[in-house]
Amino acid sequence: QVQLVESGGGLVQPGGSLRLSCAASGSIFQIHVMGWYRQAPGKPRELVARIIVGGSTNYADSVKGRFTISRDNAKNTVYLQMNSLKPEDTAVYYCNSILSGAGGYGMDYWGKGTLVTVSS
Repeated sequence: QVQLVESGGGLVQPGGSLRLSCAASGSIFQIHVMGWYRQAPGKPRELVARIIVGGSTNYADSVKGRFTISRDNAKNTVYLQMNSLKPEDTAVYYCNSILSGAGGYGMDYWGKGTLVTVSS
């Protein structure tokens, strides 16, 4: 069984910063992709950023230059540093991973989400 556990959400003022963390645990052989998605009320879930094995990254246009994704392979942990936050960044942020483990090859896993609220 694989679990993704997020932390680091909360309330922040516009222009502020937050750092999200997501740790993957369980029977994991190899992590292929780790990333962050978000879902605002009434909107579909969207990709925020992801990092692929080897280190290449993808970002949503709306967060480029403000958010940075990084990964600690030894800890199976991915981070999302969010700077210059805007009210429109308010959403539930979900950790996602595509990995191979006891459950199979290339399986898709999700965390339960952490709420980020940007408001004055």
